[in-house]
Amino acid sequence: MRETNLRGVDLNLLVVLEALLRERHITRAATSLSMSQPAVSRALGRLRETFDDPLLVRGPAGLTLSERAEGLRQPLADLLAGLSGLVAAPDFEPADATGSLRIGCLDLEAAIYLPDLVPAIRQNAPNMQLEIYSHPDDYFALLAEGRLHLAISGLEPWAGAAQFHRRVIDHTHSEVLMGQDNALADPPMTLERYSAARHGVVSITGRGPAMMDERLARQGVHRQVALKLSSFANVSDACANSDVIFSLPHRLTRRLAARDGRLVTRPLPGALQEQRFPMYLYWHARHHNDAMSQWFRRLLLQTIDQRIDHGDTADDRP
Repeated sequence: MRETNLRGVDLNLLVVLEALLRERHITRAATSLSMSQPAVSRALGRLRETFDDPLLVRGPAGLTLSERAEGLRQPLADLLAGLSGLVAAPDFEPADATGSLRIGCLDLEAAIYLPDLVPAIRQNAPNMQLEIYSHPDDYFALLAEGRLHLAISGLEPWAGAAQFHRRVIDHTHSEVLMGQDNALADPPMTLERYSAARHGVVSITGRGPAMMDERLARQGVHRQVALKLSSFANVSDACANSDVIFSLPHRLTRRLAARDGRLVTRPLPGALQEQRFPMYLYWHARHHNDAMSQWFRRLLLQTIDQRIDHGDTADDRP
């Protein structure tokens, strides 16, 4: 490997490089760095000379990363996180702090667990920006890259579990949401009546069968899906104005029914009722000892604990 004299390298350029690799757009990178676009363009030119590589190249959909740049993303994120921890003050004062607090979760989890987080941030850290990333993605990869501080998910990391810490924040199960005049609102809720109903499905990714379809298949039955949505925003109106029913986590069904008198919730048929499954708050080892991240975790857990009554949920992975 060719040796490089670090005294000849402007390490400030690495901060610009991280923004460029993250944003893949010069103007957006400049905005995130509070720099002018010409200054970032000049920095990109110097970075290309330093790495002897174009780093960002034009493609049909805009700028894309070169193979060298792709290889730099994770090492660079780790390096900057380490440098930040090295020079950061050991204490964190939220009232005076600036910067971004980034959490990833689907809009379902955001609706259930995050309603109290925004006012808590505004009260305790008024100069900080809260970013809730709800686009379906590999949140574990984003945590590992340092692009998220926290993530809420019911999933397990597919690899590298030792990198992550987690805390159980809730246990949930599925219930049926429907209009109050739906025939299924009157018991009994049998498997036959349930499977014969017209169902709505919220498919975030648009790929693969829903978990309920897999459970029905194990019972040797199938259901008729009459409506498929890509988010939870229109679930209430879809139920209230039709005979469509949705099977959703009970935290959400009860929240929607409490807000809309046209809706009721009912338990699933006995053959489909499952054990309660956990929801986790995840964070990466890189942020475990960071003062700002520790404060953010405590604040989020406090807001969730105030909203949800549950027992001992400690499950902090080393």
